This record gives sequence, C-alpha cells and structure tokens, in this order.
Amino acid sequence: MVSSSGEAVRRIGTDPQAFEAFYRAHVDAVERFIARRVADPHRVADLTAEVFLATIESAEGYRPSRGAPIAWLYGVARNVLAGDRRRSARERDAGLRLAGRRLVEAEDIARLDERIDAEAQARTLYEAMEQLPAHERAVLELVALDGLTVSEAGRALGIRAPTARVRLHRARRRVRNHFAAPVSPPAVPAASGPRQ
Repeated sequence: MVSSSGEAVRRIGTDPQAFEAFYRAHVDAVERFIARRVADPHRVADLTAEVFLATIESAEGYRPSRGAPIAWLYGVARNVLAGDRRRSARERDAGLRLAGRRLVEAEDIARLDERIDAEAQARTLYEAMEQLPAHERAVLELVALDGLTVSEAGRALGIRAPTARVRLHRARRRVRNHFAAPVSPPAVPAASGPRQ
C-alpha cells in the first residue's frame, strides 16, 4: 500500500492541482537549495524551474520507501544541478542565456538577490566543501546544508544509512581540519637600516 503523501507526489505529473500544492509547499526549500550553490539570480530562477519540471517527469517513479518527498526532491535538484554543470562546461550558446534572462522580472531578480545574500555564508562553506571527495560532499550537503537526516540523505543518494554515516563523519572531519589549519601571516621583509 502506498502512503497518501506518496500518492500525492505521484499525482504531480498528471494532476495540475497536485503539482501546484507540491510546488507551493516546496519552492522555498528548492530556491534555498539552489541559492546555496549558485550565485546568479537568473540561474537560481532557471534551475528552480528545471527542478520542478524534472519532478513532473519523474513523479511516477517516486517511492515513499526510499525517503520523504523533500529527500526525493533534493535528489532531483542535485541531478538538475549536475546536469547544469555539465552543460556549463560545454558553454551553452550566449544568445539562449540572454533570452532566458529577459523572462525574469526585475522584482524577481531583487528577491533572488536577497535570497542569494541570505545564503552567502552557506555558499562560502559550500565552496570550502568543494575540496571534499564527491561522495563525502554529497552526504554533508544534504545533512548540514539541506537539513535531511543521515538516513534520508542516504536514501536520496541511493546508499545505505551506515555508509552515509561514515561518509558524513569523514567529511565533517576534513572540513573541520580545513578550517582549523593555521594561517601563516604574510612574510614581513627585514628592515634595512644603515650599515655599520
């Protein structure tokens, strides 16, 4: 038997009202997720829309046994971000990007700028986390930045909870060591005085 939340998620691909309710319930969480990883408000808007388009396409495959709807949604968002990074690496056509930017209203840009500013501290941590191995970074992001439990993060990534715990422990240790590393002061040249 499928839970009622599972049925509701599965219906978003075919029922506009179910999609609207799902969208309204989760759009802020998705925007925060994207804004922690992307600094351009146009891309935040575009990627948020892509995440919800992807949820429509993959809603039928949602399985409640693999985690709560938000964990599934973060998994979809991670896939959308990965796809975007691959596309960016190939440098999309500049004309398409400019055309897409014109679709975002000025007040939306201002709101997204505020959201990006609010997420700046998390984005700084995320940039420091770029040095982690991808499998450790993924668990740490979902738990520390996105608020999932270790078990939910494991489900979102398709790994067992004990594996997720080990990866989280290693990632936290590496980040802690990174920020604890002593910063050496800049070298000060020796003062040159008169020769004796």
